[in-house]
Amino acid sequence: MAERKPQWPEVGDLVIATIETVTDYGAYAKLDEYEKRGLLHVSEISSSWIRNIRDFVRENQKVVLKVLRVDQEKGHVDLSLRRVTKREKIEKIKSWKKERKAEALLKGVAEKLKITPDEVYQKAGVLIEEKYGLYEGLEKTALEGPEVLTKLGITQEVAQAFAEVAQGRIQLKMVKVKGVLEIRCMKPNGVKCIQEAFANAKKTEKSKDATVKFYVIAAPKYSIEVSAENYKRAEDVLQKVGQNVVTFITKAGGQGSFRREK
Repeated sequence: MAERKPQWPEVGDLVIATIETVTDYGAYAKLDEYEKRGLLHVSEISSSWIRNIRDFVRENQKVVLKVLRVDQEKGHVDLSLRRVTKREKIEKIKSWKKERKAEALLKGVAEKLKITPDEVYQKAGVLIEEKYGLYEGLEKTALEGPEVLTKLGITQEVAQAFAEVAQGRIQLKMVKVKGVLEIRCMKPNGVKCIQEAFANAKKTEKSKDATVKFYVIAAPKYSIEVSAENYKRAEDVLQKVGQNVVTFITKAGGQGSFRREK
C-alpha cells in the first residue's frame, strides 16, 4: 500500500522506473514506486562507449536503476543503470512483482470484507509483513489455511477472507522428491501388512504443506513421491515416511530398506 513506502527513495536503493524521455545527455525516468521523476545521465547508462543512447534505453521501457543522489528540496533524483548488477536486477524485479501481487491480493480481501485496502493492511497486513513478509505470508496462508493468520492474532473472519483470496489467486509451485522402498513380508497376511505400513506412514506424516504418494514399481519395490513447498521440507517428509514404512514392516516380521532416488 502506498502509505507503507516513504515518499522518496534513499541513496543506494534499487528502483523500478519507466523511461519517459530520452535526450542527448541522458534520459528522464518515472520512479514507479514513488511517483517521482529522476535523471539518468548518459555517463551512468553504460560503462562502454555510447554512440546512440536509444541502443540502451528507450521511451516506455521498464528498467531497474540505482539511486545515486536525492535532493528533496529541488525535487531531483540522480539515477544509474550501469551500476546495477545482473543479480540485483533479477532480485529487484522479483521483489517488485511480489509486492504488486500482494497489493492486488489485499484489494481482493478488502472487497470481500467490504472495507478499504488500508484497513485490511492495518488489521492484518502489518502483522503478516512483520512475521513472514507480505507476499510470503500470503503464500503460506494459501498453502496451510487461515490458521497461519489466527496464530498471529488476526480475527477468524479476516483470516478466512485472506485464505479464500490467496487460495483462489496464488498458484503454488511445489517441488517433488522421490525415494525407493524395498519391502517384504512373507507372513500369510503379508500383503495386508504392506498396505497398513503405507497407510500408517501417510497418516503419521499427514500435513497441509506436503503430500505423499506411493506407487508400485515391481514388487517388492515401491516408489514414494513427496510434494512440498521447498526441498528441505520435502526431503524431511520423504525420510520420515521411508523410515516409518521400514520400521512398521520390520516390527510386523518382515524386511525393508529405503533409499533416496537420485
